Amino acid sequence: MSKEHKIVIDELVKLLKGGGAHASLKQALDKLSPKLRGVKPDGLPYSIWQLLEHIRIAQWDMLQFCIDASHQSPKWPDEYWPKEKSPKNDDAWDGSIAQINNDLGEFISLLKKEDIYEKIPHGTGQTILREALQIADHNAYHIAEIIALRRMLKAWD
Repeated sequence: MSKEHKIVIDELVKLLKGGGAHASLKQALDKLSPKLRGVKPDGLPYSIWQLLEHIRIAQWDMLQFCIDASHQSPKWPDEYWPKEKSPKNDDAWDGSIAQINNDLGEFISLLKKEDIYEKIPHGTGQTILREALQIADHNAYHIAEIIALRRMLKAWD
């Protein structure tokens, strides 16, 4: 791997993990009271749980697209957003976070071993680089929404 390629990969990994110009998911969820996970403030269409699950589903879909030519994406938008506003229990909450972290780790491994500029064979022009930027952009957007929602709930320092 060339020096320049390694620099790009390292910067993409930092971007995907968050914490540079924006908060990471871990920071956005830190010390969140379980009773606030399913609260929908007036005027907002979603709760923190629904945002978390949307991040999980979308990131999983992008990862699966990269690694599985037979992958079928969920139906947009219905299957990308959970209907329930709260997790069933702490295990559901913890499981969602664990899958987000595991899928992100798997994508980062893919990023480090693939040619990020080569078109994904079963795609329509997408590359691993494009998918990395899309995951980072999508996650950062919704992590910011989680923080904004926490501010509305007076649950953000």
